[in-house]
Amino acid sequence: MNPQDIKKIYIIAICGTGMASLAGLLKESGFDVSGSDTNIYPPMSTLLADLDIPVKPGFKRENIAKDIDLVIIGNAVSKSNEEVQAVLDLKIPYTSFPSALARFFLEGRKSLVVTGTHGKTTTTALLSWVLHASGKKPGFMVGGWLKNFDRNYRVPESDYFVTEGDEYDTAFFDKGPKFLHYRPLAAILTGIEFDHADIYDDLDHFKSAFRKFVKIIDPNGFLLVNSADTNSKDILNDASCPVETYGLTEPADWHAGDYRFESGVGCFTLNHKGLEVGTIRLPMIGRHNVENAVAVAAVAIKLGVPAEEVCRSFTTFKGIKRRQEVVGEKNGVVVLDDFAHHPTAIGLTIEGVKEAYPEGRVWAVFEPRSATSRRNVFQEIFPPSFAGAHETIIARPYSQDNIPPEERLDPERLVQDIERSGGKGRYIPDVEDIVETIAKDSRAGDVVLVMSSGGFSGIHQKLLESL
Repeated sequence: MNPQDIKKIYIIAICGTGMASLAGLLKESGFDVSGSDTNIYPPMSTLLADLDIPVKPGFKRENIAKDIDLVIIGNAVSKSNEEVQAVLDLKIPYTSFPSALARFFLEGRKSLVVTGTHGKTTTTALLSWVLHASGKKPGFMVGGWLKNFDRNYRVPESDYFVTEGDEYDTAFFDKGPKFLHYRPLAAILTGIEFDHADIYDDLDHFKSAFRKFVKIIDPNGFLLVNSADTNSKDILNDASCPVETYGLTEPADWHAGDYRFESGVGCFTLNHKGLEVGTIRLPMIGRHNVENAVAVAAVAIKLGVPAEEVCRSFTTFKGIKRRQEVVGEKNGVVVLDDFAHHPTAIGLTIEGVKEAYPEGRVWAVFEPRSATSRRNVFQEIFPPSFAGAHETIIARPYSQDNIPPEERLDPERLVQDIERSGGKGRYIPDVEDIVETIAKDSRAGDVVLVMSSGGFSGIHQKLLESL
């Protein structure tokens, strides 16, 4: 079915971050959009309500009407779902989220994809903003909430579209990675480390997804790869396009020079193969974000944006919610919210916070919540990640019931290993007890860094109320 023949679209599991954003893109493009979900809560429920997109609570067979032209099925939905069964019985055309994104928004456009284990949300957001501020006005879909736009998507006003490329599987009827649908003209690969232990067997299996991805990049396009990442180097022979590297130092083709952090801003020169291109002032903390900015600047310049405009665009970037976001400050204690859940991301985030708050003690509060962090895959790797914190608090891992006991992360052992390596740690299962502990033991100047890939039972506001 051609997009021009479609008017009424129904989305099963519409309240996911990506699905709600796709619903917004479709609604603003003139389609009649509705859907259903069992988890209806902000910010995506608010976004859908503001767009006047009806959302039905729960998955019920009667929600599927015969006059629906297309159904988009989320990857969290199984074939046994009542609504899916109704779609199959009524023979209504259906597709997946990434396939729909490609069909309606990437076809005929210059697709720019950011992928990798770490930093892809921030890098996608930065690229979207830099191209927008430089007048390219791309469409985009990002896994985080961009403060510049107060949303995480935008309908394209040009032939560019920026997408966060996820290596997770697509749907029950398509077990391939989402990013294989995105038809990239150009891409950024931030690095590869094992993740998603629920669907990938090991690192080699994980790398295989990225090998397939680099093969489908347009031969007339290009790929930017983090020069420091050894796992990415292993797949570059499969790339179908020219490859350049980026990083903090030479010998990366694109690299930062003279880096310094001043008054909440990372300042550095952008260099390309030994030549200074310009100066960037990045209102973000952490050297890992400098790396992300170098990659974004390189892509924008290679797409023809003048280097002066590219460098200037970074200064107006307002950040992303849940990425080192200052939630509030009470009695001299700053509370930060971050999405970090992989050992490498945790270590880099703590390092960046210490750089931004050199006089403060950093409390690292971590909820193992992602499918991988709840497992013991990183049991031995987690402890060094917390080394930079003044004290680490590990909360009860989120919902381990569906994980075999022998595969579960042991939080008490994790704390013991943190202390054996010279750090300070506590296992405090419940949020209320964590809040009480920090309220009692913190002091003015401290920074509480809360890390979780979920809501963490509203701990941020509870901390601010208790401090």
